[in-house]
Amino acid sequence: MPAGLIALALGGFGIGLTEFVIMGLLPEIAADFHVSEASVGWFISGYALSVTVGALLVTAAVTRLPRKPVLVGLLVLFIIGNFLSAIADGYGAMMLGRIVAALCHGAFFGIGSVVAAGLVPANKKAGAIAIMFTGLTAANVLGVPFGTLLGQSFGWRSTFWAITAIGVLALLGIALWVPKASTGPAQGLRSELGAFTSGQVWLSLVVTILGFGGMFGAFTYIAFTLTEVSGFPASAVPWLLVLFGGGLFVGNFLGGKAADKALDLSLLLILTGLMVVLAFFALTASSSVATVFSLALMGGFGFATVPGLQMRVMHFASTAPTLASGANIGAFNLGNALGAWLGGLTISAGLGYTSPVWAGAGMTAAALVVMMLSAAGAKRHGSGAPVTASDVDNRPVEAATAGSRQPRRQV
Repeated sequence: MPAGLIALALGGFGIGLTEFVIMGLLPEIAADFHVSEASVGWFISGYALSVTVGALLVTAAVTRLPRKPVLVGLLVLFIIGNFLSAIADGYGAMMLGRIVAALCHGAFFGIGSVVAAGLVPANKKAGAIAIMFTGLTAANVLGVPFGTLLGQSFGWRSTFWAITAIGVLALLGIALWVPKASTGPAQGLRSELGAFTSGQVWLSLVVTILGFGGMFGAFTYIAFTLTEVSGFPASAVPWLLVLFGGGLFVGNFLGGKAADKALDLSLLLILTGLMVVLAFFALTASSSVATVFSLALMGGFGFATVPGLQMRVMHFASTAPTLASGANIGAFNLGNALGAWLGGLTISAGLGYTSPVWAGAGMTAAALVVMMLSAAGAKRHGSGAPVTASDVDNRPVEAATAGSRQPRRQV
């Protein structure tokens, strides 16, 4: 495994920790700043909105720059943001730190995906992206519980100091281990925007929004489902979330392997599995045993889509994948917001605490339909063979080599 992938995964771990660990520290932060629960909740919502904005604007701003220095600069931004959070003396200062840290999120994963793909042979690109996203899954499995424990034991600021240190280590790792030659030539903004003339890029973004949003919509209100429907005590919820995180970890790894073999086919099968699991979960949520299995499978199938969806956008934006890759990271976060919003609507309508799970199943079904249409269009206008990760044009991430390349397929 290239050492550069480890550095990218460490950066992903720190960024994922920044996004999610605050959920367990909101009571302490609210008490420290003397604000309401609703007000402190904006530290989460504001972060997510900044991720979406940064995924597009920050990525667009750096398209002409070499990717390795950009990644280093993004981690500097990440370190500054968490440093500001650690020393924040009030609500406004804390929000500024959250926004600054969030601005690097989408661009880091978007550009990092392109760089990760350039570190390995063509038939292992999706697996390389999965390794980078392993940092994000590890942040959920290990980072959030231990980060919360650290904050509760030594004060919430200690967690942000620890995240700042992780950012420094990731920065050093990328500076030392990511070879400059692997990051490819810079692309102009016009070239990057040209990738969005592909209908397949837009269809892939829609699949990302609906597919990942379906999983996250069900997950947002999972604590209510576990305690009010499945009958688990509140004290069991953190351990059940660790189980869910374990599913994320395994699903991310296997999803990357599957995408390297048959990109579109793997996404069709994974989305079908996620839809079935969500429907099964909604039907059997009153059974604690069935819920345990459903929770692990929901995480597994949900995050198994990530490497493939990221790889698919890069494939159809093959001549200039950086901005499209960043846009897909924004699409993941937009899907998170949409799924949470729809789940909240169903609960407010009095449909019960399994209704967000049903809403998630519906969103996933819609994603599956769009994916079927997209795959059929790609096959019809391509060579007739299923899309694989090795079809990705390597020119943006490797030095140009002799020989023919796969042409970009259009709808």
